[in-house]
Amino acid sequence: MKTIYYLYHIPGKKIGVTRDLNKRVTVTQGYKPDEYEVLDSSEDINYISDKEIELQKSYGYKIDRQKYKDLCNLKLNKMKINVTEQTTTFPVPRIQLSGWLMGHINQKWETSQGEFIISPETIKWITVNSKKSMYNDKKSYIYNKAYYEAFLNPEHTPVEQLDIFNKIREWADERGLYKNGDPKTQLIKLYEESGELSQSLLKNDKAGIIDAIGDSVVVLTNLAHLVDTDIETCIKSAYDEISNRTGRMINGTFVKDE
Repeated sequence: MKTIYYLYHIPGKKIGVTRDLNKRVTVTQGYKPDEYEVLDSSEDINYISDKEIELQKSYGYKIDRQKYKDLCNLKLNKMKINVTEQTTTFPVPRIQLSGWLMGHINQKWETSQGEFIISPETIKWITVNSKKSMYNDKKSYIYNKAYYEAFLNPEHTPVEQLDIFNKIREWADERGLYKNGDPKTQLIKLYEESGELSQSLLKNDKAGIIDAIGDSVVVLTNLAHLVDTDIETCIKSAYDEISNRTGRMINGTFVKDE
């Protein structure tokens, strides 16, 4: 999801830029939608920053001392976060990351996947899903796409309902599974859980079925993490593939059309 920057005009007052018109102009500044207008919008922060200064001059308003893009970069510099197309890197090792994030609560930054924020909910996710930088062991990072899928993708289940996956990852991380674990070992465990599920199905053991399916999900959650993805992304990918699939039921099995 790309970030859209809006260049807004409050007649007789000012020209400014925001990512969220309702929050910035209506809620914070108190202007109703019919009391301001959008002059331009763009995904290009450089373009919109230059356009803001240009229109402030042409309309005769006070000209901002710093361009919008520079203000955004200033916030990043204060936090010493490094953002690339793929990742966000934090200036502390994983062991210190939770405390560092708590010290920057409610801070926001821009990525190719949209605006990220440090909140109690995202701190837990960032801490569990962060990885040690391969270039500097005093830094840690997250994948921007994974954050987007967990918190920003409107097609996903609300984050509160997905918290169980974060709890599984937190549990596994506390026990050293991610530090010392092996994807192949998790695959063997998945085979074991599949065997238990088969036995429970044959016995029509409802409690055993629930237990085996739950254990399989735990194993898959950890396996996904160990190969540098997350189970939410895997589920979404699978759903995207099957969502428009057509077919018919044959002997109790859905057979897709060729």
